[in-house]
Amino acid sequence: MTVNRKIPSVSDTFLFMHVFLFAAAVPHLMRLKLPYLAEVLEPRGEPQLSNPERVDKIDSYVERAIEWGSPFVRAGCLTLGLARYYFFRRSGMDVSLHFGMGQIEGEFIAHCWLTKGDEPYREKQDPRGLYVEMYCISRETIRTAGKTKAMGQRQWTNP
Repeated sequence: MTVNRKIPSVSDTFLFMHVFLFAAAVPHLMRLKLPYLAEVLEPRGEPQLSNPERVDKIDSYVERAIEWGSPFVRAGCLTLGLARYYFFRRSGMDVSLHFGMGQIEGEFIAHCWLTKGDEPYREKQDPRGLYVEMYCISRETIRTAGKTKAMGQRQWTNP
């Protein structure tokens, strides 16, 4: 029996390695103060036009990196959220990354999630009823922070 496996292109292999290395770096990135983290995550120039096929590929690669990457890649919403945000924004998607806290079964739990057009994006369950948003990273957050820095003030973006 012949198995027909598609050999990944060089660009796909490079993209997966980029996703894997970024996902492995998430614990170190989370040591940054949130305004600085926002600057790291947001693309410098104008991102390319959104391509749904590339977005699906990125999502698949992020999930594979988490699944296959232990112990170098930590499983969880932080890795999933930061990696998706970083690569989706560079693929032209206008998404936001939200951090929140909630009390579930008497225990305080943190969670991060993406929204697209003010709706949860690629979430199994709507987190907005379970978690109180504490911080949001978005294209607008960066623009607001940049203007504030130019005026010499410190800006924390809270909802």
